[in-house]
Amino acid sequence: QLVESGGGLVQPGGSLRLSCAAADSATIASINTMGWFRQAPGKDREFVAAMKGTTGMVYYSDSVRGRFTITRDNAKNMLSLQMNTLKLEDTAVYYCAGTDLRLITGVIRSASRYDYWGQGTRVTVSA
Repeated sequence: QLVESGGGLVQPGGSLRLSCAAADSATIASINTMGWFRQAPGKDREFVAAMKGTTGMVYYSDSVRGRFTITRDNAKNMLSLQMNTLKLEDTAVYYCAGTDLRLITGVIRSASRYDYWGQGTRVTVSA
């Protein structure tokens, strides 16, 4: 239902922009919360960033705050993640995800509570 693109190999300090488009008849605008997760080899899938559709509020993990920016364009049916000042530890497969669950405050950070997923795009940060 979701298709990511934009991954690749980049040197430390470099930038990449990931994109997520809705496939088939799915629409990102209809999903309450859209976010990005990542999974490094041998590690659990972890929350990176998310944006609520109802409020536009954005949330980031501590490890990426100030370096990554999530944006959502409902008209274009697309979610993006601008990643700047990349570090070696940012190396992972990045997944676009969505959930219709709602929280009054904060955002859902558990991957198990997201219902919509892409296939992932690999980001490798290496010198």
